[in-house]
Formats: sequence, structure tokens, C-alpha cells
Amino acid sequence: MTDKRASTATRNGTILVIVSAALVLSAGMGVRQTFGLFVGPFSVEGGVPVALVAFAIGLHNLVWGAAQPFAGAAADRFGCAPVVAFGAATFAAGLALPAAMPSGLMLIVGMGLLVGIGISCTSFAVVLAAVGRVASVETRSMALGLASAGGSLGQVLMLPVAQGTMEMSGLSASLLVLAVLMLAAAPLGIALDRRGPGAAPAADASAPPLREALAEAGRHRGYRLLTLGFFTCGFQLAFIATHLPGYLYVCQMPASLAATALAVIGFFNMVGTWACGWLGGRFRQQNVLGWLYLMRGAAIAAFFLLPKTDASVFVFAAVMGLTWLGTVPLTSGLVAKLFGTRHLGTLFGVCFLSHQIGSFLGAWLGGFVFDATGSYSLVWATTAAAGLAAAMLHFPIDDRAVKGPASSGLARA
Repeated sequence: MTDKRASTATRNGTILVIVSAALVLSAGMGVRQTFGLFVGPFSVEGGVPVALVAFAIGLHNLVWGAAQPFAGAAADRFGCAPVVAFGAATFAAGLALPAAMPSGLMLIVGMGLLVGIGISCTSFAVVLAAVGRVASVETRSMALGLASAGGSLGQVLMLPVAQGTMEMSGLSASLLVLAVLMLAAAPLGIALDRRGPGAAPAADASAPPLREALAEAGRHRGYRLLTLGFFTCGFQLAFIATHLPGYLYVCQMPASLAATALAVIGFFNMVGTWACGWLGGRFRQQNVLGWLYLMRGAAIAAFFLLPKTDASVFVFAAVMGLTWLGTVPLTSGLVAKLFGTRHLGTLFGVCFLSHQIGSFLGAWLGGFVFDATGSYSLVWATTAAAGLAAAMLHFPIDDRAVKGPASSGLARA
């Protein structure tokens, strides 16, 4: 009876952490996914050049990546509650600032710097590390997939909220509504610190100190390949999320179609992320990642080359959704498999920095190339080709766990 009660408590504690993680991710990832809808309004209503709006959106990706290892390390050391609360408040302030003063400078400070810091404290390295620690080794990939899939719900819900509010009340009102929704996620970090009787320990006595773990990861060939490949994911997703509305406008398609397409991506992302978590528990995660990047690159190439219709936009959005954030549970799960969970927030945060450098370039270069050439064609072609390059980086990764200095040579081989 005691064992049964302990098992039930463990399961309930794990479910609570997964649900809380999904809600935090829904808020942060859902709100930032709306940013592409604001490029045109900031340009038309505020007179801010498209390239500058794209730079601000790209900057938040870069700041996010740079701050993510520190946010992950803070959560590893102090728990998720203070980190998530600080991040939610900072994120909300970053939305409120350009809402009150819609200028290029306020965009850069608000949606660039403050949002970047805020999302680093309310996203993957902090939230998924909590899930990874509470889940068992056997269920970890699935748990990460469920939390990430649940987080995609925010993308489905936030886009119509942002678009509808903007159409009824204007740009500033839409940003303020999103800021309030972001603040509502602040208390959820408390639940992420919950640990059931069977949860993974907060500190593994056999785990090396953080400095040694970082050095070991830097020497690990598979970790380096994983980090390089994650760059492509960031580049592809940021370009599409930021510039798909503008690209469809250039193709003389209605603005409402862009909002619908981004929502379709979010809906299918729930299915795809869960499926990737499930596949990662049954097949080698690096191979699933390789095939995912190949599928994504092929979809991008086909969409770019084929005629644009409502149907082709919906099909493209559905396929992209299936491959959108499936990389996250697979990548974080592979990092946990290689190095354990003691420093998972930090090690995944360092890996995620590469993703965010790619995100910055994808968002900014899209606007820069469009302003310079009047076309997105060059960036679409680059985005498609990057999928093949990322796949070739992932297939050779050796996923044997690093047990310590004596076995690290095997893991690096």
C-alpha cells in the first residue's frame, strides 16, 4: 500500500510539473510567436523601417540565447520559482514599453533586450530542465515532448488574440493584452520546483562541478555537432515566424491568412512535438533529428518553388508545424542522455545559444535582404538548403553517455 501511494504521488507530481511547464511555455512561446504580426503595423503606423523592426525581433532572439545559459544555471542552483517570476515580469515590461512609446528605440529596448531576457527565464533551459529532473530515464523523452507540445497551445491561442485585439483596438492595446497574459505565468515556477518521492535528485553527487561539465561538453564531438545543428533550427523558425506574413503580403494574399497559417503551425506543432518526444523514446534521438531536418528543408523548398494558393499555405503550415519545435525535446533529451540532468539547464542553455544566434540572423537577414532587394527569395533558398546541412551534422552523433573522465573518450569517438 505504501509503495502504491508513493507511486501515485510520484506520478501526480510529475504530471503537475509537466502541466506547469506547458503553461509557462504556452505563455512565453505563444506571445513571441505573434511578433511577425506586428512588423507591418509598426512599419505603417509607427514609420519604423521593416529592417529595424526585424532587427528588434532578431535581437530578442540573440539576447535570449546569450542569457539562456545564465538563466538555466540560476534555475539549477536556486530553483525555477524566482527565475520564472523575474522572467515573466521582464517579458511583460518589454511588451508594455513599445506599446506606450512605439518608436524604433523602444522596440529595440523592449521587444529586443527586455523580451530576450524575459523569454530566457520562461523557456526551454529553465522549464524543460525541471521536467527532465522529475521524470524517470525511461519516460523522460515522452515527458519532454508532452511539455513542449502543451506549450504549443499558446501559439494557437495567442495569435488570434493578438490579431483580434489589434483589429479592434490597435497595436498598443494588443501588446498590453499580451503583457497581462505573460504576467499570469509568473506564479507557475513554484510548481516546477515540486519533486515527488521518485523524482530525480536535485543534485547528483557523482556529477562533476559545473566548470568541469562545461569543459567536458566543449570537448565532446557529439555535443559540438548538436550545437551547430541547432543553429539551423533557429535560423529557419525565426525567418518563417517573422517574415511569413510579409512574404504572403508580397504574394498578394490577405493578412488574415498569415495569422491563420501561424496558428496552424502552432496546432500541428502540438502533434509534432509530442510525436518527436515519443519517437525519441524509441529510436536514437540524433537520427530522428536528422530526418526531421530533412523533412523541414524539403517542405521549405517545395513551398518556395510551387505556386502560392490558400491550400499550399495551409499544407506548408501543417508540415512546418509537425517539425517546428520537435527539435527541442529531442535535443534536450540527447543532452540529458550524454551528460545527465544535474547541469541540464546550463548545458542545454549553451547549446541553445547557437539556436538563438541562428534565430537572430534568420529574423534580421530576412528584413535586411528584403529592404535591399525587394524579395525574400535568397533567404528562402538558404533556409531550405540549411535543412540538409543540419541533417548531415546530426546523423554522425555518438549518443553514448559520458560517465566521467575514464569513459569520456568513448563518448567523444
